[in-house]
Amino acid sequence: MSPVTIELDNISFQLQQEHRFDWLEELGTVFTVFDQQDSGNISFGIIKHGIKRFVKYAGAQTLEYHGDPQDAIENLKRAMPIYEDLKHEHLITLVDHFEAQEGYAAIFEWVEGECLHPHWSFPPPAKYDNPNSPFYRYRQLPIDVRLSSLDRIFSFHVNVEKMGYVAVDFYDGSILYDFDSDMTKICDIDLYQNRPFTNNMGRHWGSSRFMSPEEFEYGAVIDHTTNVFNMGAVAFALIGGELDRSFTKWEAGIALYNIAVKAIDPNRNHRFTSVSEFYAAWKYART
Repeated sequence: MSPVTIELDNISFQLQQEHRFDWLEELGTVFTVFDQQDSGNISFGIIKHGIKRFVKYAGAQTLEYHGDPQDAIENLKRAMPIYEDLKHEHLITLVDHFEAQEGYAAIFEWVEGECLHPHWSFPPPAKYDNPNSPFYRYRQLPIDVRLSSLDRIFSFHVNVEKMGYVAVDFYDGSILYDFDSDMTKICDIDLYQNRPFTNNMGRHWGSSRFMSPEEFEYGAVIDHTTNVFNMGAVAFALIGGELDRSFTKWEAGIALYNIAVKAIDPNRNHRFTSVSEFYAAWKYART
């Protein structure tokens, strides 16, 4: 089946089939679209009376999604209480959510920032070596700036843990960075779950670059210790060699390196017992 081109306010994108977006008109003017996700969602930047909003919508058959749009709708609905429970200064702010014609929509405050894993515009290896790539530019920032960025990521996940949740599918594509204000925001926490839960999938949702061994093991417990691994993997992605976790690729000194190595120990019993403990050790090592 040939793709169908849709045009909204002079912004064009393609879907697998026709879909109505009349409901968007009263929200404002579309100025950008994010249509390359494989989650079943399509997102829009809209503006009305000078105020920008980010609109995430499920129900359309996007090019990269090969599932049932109804499943995407249910997943988006299920995510709404997660954003409400985990409300935090470093998380994008949910404004509203509602049924929208053939699907479901969630409205968020607009964040000026760039995704650190823009696979649609800078697929690897361009992500790592193109000077225009947000990830490449982020990695050129001074180490103290990146450590402050990590502080925001870690403090948010301390809150995630406190609220009884586990981070699922958190990776550099969930991080927005504003190079003008040095602001870091977390987005796309739709798959976070109450802890603990059992891995009933085998290979779980997520990027393998950030996943613990238990996220590949059917029947394994996914809990706060899994979150610790995830935070250590994030540290290696942003100030180390990502999957090359040798000290030679690390930019932040031996004390923080040892903490990150402990966090990503394949044996969960050797990791920190919680994200709170991990972050406390991390902050102490920075003093």
